[in-house]
Amino acid sequence: MIENDVLAKFKEVFGDGGEIGVYFAPGRVNMIGEHTDYNGGHVFPCALTIGTYGAVRKRTDKKLRFYSMNFEKLGVLESSIEELKPEKEAEWTNYPKGVMWAFAEKGMKADCGLDLLLFGNIPNGSGLSSSASVEVLTGYILKDLFGFDVTNQDLALIGQFSERNFNGVNCGIMDQFAIAMGKEGHAIYLDTATLDYTYAPIELKDAKIVISCSNKKRGLGDSKYNERRSECETALAELQNVIKIAALGELTKEQFEAHKDAIKDEVRRKRAKHAVYENQRTIQAVNALKNNDVALFGKLMNESHVSLRDDYEVTGKELDTLVEKAWEIDGVIGSRMTGAGFGGCTVSIVKNDAVDTFIKEVGDAYKKEIGYEADFYVVEIGDGPKKLI
Repeated sequence: MIENDVLAKFKEVFGDGGEIGVYFAPGRVNMIGEHTDYNGGHVFPCALTIGTYGAVRKRTDKKLRFYSMNFEKLGVLESSIEELKPEKEAEWTNYPKGVMWAFAEKGMKADCGLDLLLFGNIPNGSGLSSSASVEVLTGYILKDLFGFDVTNQDLALIGQFSERNFNGVNCGIMDQFAIAMGKEGHAIYLDTATLDYTYAPIELKDAKIVISCSNKKRGLGDSKYNERRSECETALAELQNVIKIAALGELTKEQFEAHKDAIKDEVRRKRAKHAVYENQRTIQAVNALKNNDVALFGKLMNESHVSLRDDYEVTGKELDTLVEKAWEIDGVIGSRMTGAGFGGCTVSIVKNDAVDTFIKEVGDAYKKEIGYEADFYVVEIGDGPKKLI
C-alpha cells in the first residue's frame, strides 16, 4: 500500500516518534467544460483514484519542514509558520505554504510548525491538477490537526484563494472543487457562477476512461492562461454594452451570435465564442449521460477539442496529435484535451476491447510525430480527500 511506503519514508527523513498521520487527496480530470470555469459557465470534472499522499506530524516549535518523494534532489526545505511568503527558492512548498497563509488570513492560524512529506502519483505538469491536489490535501490536514471548522467546499475556496493570492495564478474554482468534493463513480456538474452542483453517475458499462499524458511540461503561471482570461474579460465588457449579463456563461449560442459584433477584435470574438459554445456543450453532454447516450457525449467531447484548438487556441501540436490519432481508432467514443492546455493531457472514452490497441497505436504515432513517448493511464473515478492512517 502506498500509504505504508509514505509513512516509512517519513520516519526515514524526519525520524520516528510522535503521532504521524497519513492523508490523501485525489487528482481530477475534467470530462468536458474547459476554460468555462472563470467565464461563469458549467464544468463536469471528476476526482481520480490517483493523487497526492501526505504524512505529517506536529512540531513543538514554529518550524516547517517539507520533503517530497517526487523531488528528492531538493532534500528537506525549511520555512516557518511565522514567515509565510512566496519565494522562488521555496519551489513546490509554495503550494502548502500558500494554504497555511490563506487559513491564517481567514482567522485560522496554526499554533505550531509541521513536518510534512508528500508523494504524488499524478504526473507532474500533466494537467491533472497536482497543485490543486496539494492545496486541498494541505487544507484537509490543517482542518484535521488543528480542528478548524471548515467544510470540504470551504477547502476548495481556500485552495483557490491561496493559488490566486499567494501563487499568482488567476485560476477558476473547478480544480479545487472537483478534488475536495469528489465522489466515487460520479462526475460533478458544477455551475461555477453559483457553485450549485449535482453529482452525475458515470456509467460507461463496456468502456473505460483513458488519460494520455503528453509529457510536455508546462507551468500555469507562465502559460497563456492569464492572457486568455483577460481576452474573455475584455470581450465580456464589450458585450455588456449591448446586453445585460454578468458572465459569458449566461449567453445562449443564439444570443451570442446576435450580439457578437459588439466584440471589436476577431481574436477576442473567437475566445468568447468558445466560452459560450463550450458551456452549452457541457449542459448538453450531462443531459446525454442522463439519457445513457454515451455516443452523443463522445461527439460533444470531440467538438470541444476542435473549439479549444481553433477558437481558444490552447491545444498545441502534442495534444492535437494525441486527439487526432485517437479519433482514427475504432472503439474510441470521444477524445479531447483536458486541463488548461499547452501540454498536459487528453481524456478519451474507449471501448474495453479497444483499450490496448488505443494505447499502442496512439503511443507509436505520438512518438514518431513528437519524438518522445506519451504515458497512458486507465483511470477510475474516486472520492475526495481522506485520512488513511
